[in-house]
Amino acid sequence: MSFELTIDQVVDEAYKTSKEKGWHPTPDHTFPERIALMHSELSEALEEFRNGHGVSEVYYGPDGKPEGVPIELADAIIRIADCCGSHGVDLESALRIKLQYNRTRPHRHGGKKL
Repeated sequence: MSFELTIDQVVDEAYKTSKEKGWHPTPDHTFPERIALMHSELSEALEEFRNGHGVSEVYYGPDGKPEGVPIELADAIIRIADCCGSHGVDLESALRIKLQYNRTRPHRHGGKKL
């Protein structure tokens, strides 16, 4: 399967699928809980790496479920997109605004090491 998606389409697809699977219209999670779930996907990506899987490695579990760092990163994006769809956040516009602003920032702004 090969296709291209805009950010808006990712938001729409994530929200639509979540809704079809019973997670909407009655949200089971508050906004803070949704943020925690986004964090959990990133933690799962870290655990995949700690368990010796390469950053770009995708593998499949015995049930055919895709696993690995890239899959957990995709899950984080899906959680973010679903939240944006649920709350009417224009993520594509926000990304454009932030990316444009970041171009104006000085080298290693803020004096932080990482």
